[in-house]
Amino acid sequence: MGLNQSYDAPGGRREALATLEHALDLGIRFWDTADSHALGENELLIAEVLTRVGRDNVVLATKFGGIFDPGTGTATGVRGDPEYVRQACEASLRRLGTDRIDLYYQHIPDPDVPVEETVAAMAELVGAGKVRYPGLSNVTAEQLRAAHAVHPIAAVQSEWSLFVRGAEKELVPACLELGVGLVPYPPLGRGFLTGAFSDPGDIADGDARQAFPWFAEGNVEPNAALLRPVRRVADEHEATPAQVALAWLAHRIGATGIAAAPIPGTKRAHRLDENAAALDLVLSGADMKALDGIADHVAGSRRPDLPPELRDLMPDDHGERRPDPSR
Repeated sequence: MGLNQSYDAPGGRREALATLEHALDLGIRFWDTADSHALGENELLIAEVLTRVGRDNVVLATKFGGIFDPGTGTATGVRGDPEYVRQACEASLRRLGTDRIDLYYQHIPDPDVPVEETVAAMAELVGAGKVRYPGLSNVTAEQLRAAHAVHPIAAVQSEWSLFVRGAEKELVPACLELGVGLVPYPPLGRGFLTGAFSDPGDIADGDARQAFPWFAEGNVEPNAALLRPVRRVADEHEATPAQVALAWLAHRIGATGIAAAPIPGTKRAHRLDENAAALDLVLSGADMKALDGIADHVAGSRRPDLPPELRDLMPDDHGERRPDPSR
């Protein structure tokens, strides 16, 4: 989503297109977006590349459910009712210029619609050939089990990184139990784990990270200090902090045995090269021990500063369930 939304000042279209094409050169063929990213412009950007490289060369994932003010881009709510699911799918298909979505996620559960109803509508899209596999995002283990009882869920997207490990408590075991894949986001902690931030002033005006407590004054400084062992491990391996963060997650994925595909976001081609090189970095037991306790000391919530009725739709920092008014 950073290609034309959220992080830094939006990059030029030419740079974004070049980054997507370079991803294919590297063999990165699983592309993840959402209808809310840049209010649909992200999907249009991907469609432009698909016309050049061929639809079958990409495994395409997108999401529905977030409602945003078209004028300001401000989040205003969520929808998961069956009628909206169908409307959103048709709109994404048009923007993406395709007749099918490989993996279609509910972005955030709708507190007014049981997840079973939403997934039943998604199952209809599978039956119609418009969606290959349904997925969920930002759900608890309990919500996943309820959804999976209606139709098999292919994958769950959940926050998982050196800074946020709540998924390991209940969600990862539930995925293993049900045979559901996991798509960890953002494995670089919205860029914090790259080591680029140590002061609130490091965030550019208009950057969405201004709304995230990790980057706020009073939090960013101690959080930056937490990266000392990351930098030390990086230096020992002649790697970057970002590569260490990705290698740590790869190690944790292997340790749990879950099928997972992390999605580090970037809008620059050289960062794709850096991220891909992390596949060759193997951390030792001592390295993992040095990094193990970081998440316990992170200052500030992972969730953005939004009105409580929106912020609380997401699992908390520990992956715990919130009260569900629909039940």
